[in-house]
Amino acid sequence: MNSIIQPIIICLTPVRNEAWILDKFLTSTSLWADHIIIADQMSTDGSREIAKKYPKVILIDNPSETFNEPERQKLLIDEARKIEGQRLLITLDADEVFTPNYHTSEEWKTMLTSNPGTIFRFYMYNLSSDLKNMWLHDDYFFWGYMDDGYQHKSDNIIHTARIPLPQGHDIINNKDIKVIHFQFTDWNRMQSKHRWYQCFEVLNFKDRSALDIFRMYHHMYGVKPTNLIPIPKEWIEDYKKQEIDLLHVNYETKLWWDEKVLDLFEEHGTEVFRKLNIWGVNWKKTAKSWGKSNLSLYNDPRNIFDKLIQFWLLKTQKIKDVRNVKRIEKRIKKYFHY
Repeated sequence: MNSIIQPIIICLTPVRNEAWILDKFLTSTSLWADHIIIADQMSTDGSREIAKKYPKVILIDNPSETFNEPERQKLLIDEARKIEGQRLLITLDADEVFTPNYHTSEEWKTMLTSNPGTIFRFYMYNLSSDLKNMWLHDDYFFWGYMDDGYQHKSDNIIHTARIPLPQGHDIINNKDIKVIHFQFTDWNRMQSKHRWYQCFEVLNFKDRSALDIFRMYHHMYGVKPTNLIPIPKEWIEDYKKQEIDLLHVNYETKLWWDEKVLDLFEEHGTEVFRKLNIWGVNWKKTAKSWGKSNLSLYNDPRNIFDKLIQFWLLKTQKIKDVRNVKRIEKRIKKYFHY
């Protein structure tokens, strides 16, 4: 009888200024991964120093000045393929950890014994900022791959698959093991990140409407009370046994994403970003905190119609799929070019 070869489990994680969560991520991931490859993109917040403390971490540099997901995933996958043997690739971000039942789940055993080329999908729970509740993302994510050397390909620079997705390969949907997502636990940080993402979309996708960008990056405001369920106590207790405080959050007070938005204002002006819902921030005050002096570069360019439209969009996020809301959206796009 042929013995089953245990694959080498490798977690692939891109990092840029993730010190707020990185200790929790690396402590929990070290419980199951043989190697954790961190591709650091010029962090300035101590992320590199944190990563170096963990013996399973392989720290590599992502020297790119630009945001490009396929480029960084190729960097991670190429590094993983330097490790000899059968490789199981798991692609979690720094603000994601597995539910603690992975070590007792039959799904974990299935992953470890799957054929090369098998693709694994996971559901994800978003923890709420109240640290009491969570909501389920309504679709699977392609985050695991039993490596067979297939090339990772994507034409999109953002929101692309993290793993190779060859057609015709087996896909296994994990329903028991899920991913816990911490992004929304620090609401201010999340908002800052999403402001930068909106600006990135406007600059890189000229055919994408401001209204569609709004809906994409305000989905969390559409979460209804009926969507929320309590965070299971067993998750908290199981991680506590591993000396991991699942619900502790290191809240950031100075948000580096804000500095990057200010840089975009300086490079492109503010008019190009006028239709985005990013103006709830006092950008002049923020610019001062980052040591910037020419405050006229950060004036709010919106008119009264922009403000009213953005207010209406936020108020209708929970009912965005209602027919009458869709009708008004069409008129906003037609008459106000949103």
